[in-house]
Amino acid sequence: MSWSALDWGILGPALIAGLLVLATHVPLGTQVLDRGIVFIDLAIAQIAGLGVIAADALGLPEGGIAVQCSAVCAALLGAWLLTWTERRAPLQQEALIGVMFILAACAGILLLAGNPHGGEHLKDLLVGQILWVNTAQLLWLAGLSAVLLAALWLGWVERLGRFGFYAAFALAVTASVQLVGVYLVFASLIIPALATRAHRGPRRHLIAYGLGALGYALGLALSAVFDLPSGAVVVWTLAACALLGAMVIRPAAAPA
Repeated sequence: MSWSALDWGILGPALIAGLLVLATHVPLGTQVLDRGIVFIDLAIAQIAGLGVIAADALGLPEGGIAVQCSAVCAALLGAWLLTWTERRAPLQQEALIGVMFILAACAGILLLAGNPHGGEHLKDLLVGQILWVNTAQLLWLAGLSAVLLAALWLGWVERLGRFGFYAAFALAVTASVQLVGVYLVFASLIIPALATRAHRGPRRHLIAYGLGALGYALGLALSAVFDLPSGAVVVWTLAACALLGAMVIRPAAAPA
């Protein structure tokens, strides 16, 4: 245990990254839960990660524009496929999402099979590198988050129908998965939304944001003090905060 590890210079940018992830993932997560397609985030995140792995396999510079384009294109292709499957086989959509996830995951493993650093790359994809985010990554995430939030609140996403939702989802996940990893993307989307399912309207989002922010702050602090992997610890603290919030914060009484 080391209290001196609580260094704002490291934890501050990581917390900002977490809050930016929550900015888009909370409203998208509530929609995912309400639509009953819980595992879409895992599938899209894995497909975006496959785009990153493919770019690396082609020898493109790590973290460069080409890698970002590869991830975005892969995620948008996944969004288009999900739009098509929802139209053709809506009752099987959740199962098809699961199939897409496992196919993308296995394709990533196959591409990394000949890479001597494949295990490290796979770990980074799953648990992320939230403690090592830089200013450029934060600015990119902040800009994209602002655009996506504007599109959500102004109704632009709804006007594009099914593909609008899946495309917005793909862009949000692509931006976040490279910073926080697949596990934290899933946790950020589903756990706050699940904890606040009994609430309605803006109150639901406010509570979800609060629980998510507390989970990130507490998880990052504990991971630093006990020298544990940040992504895994934050997933657990998000779950703990969500459970406590669901028990303590009661839904507002309906007007008489």
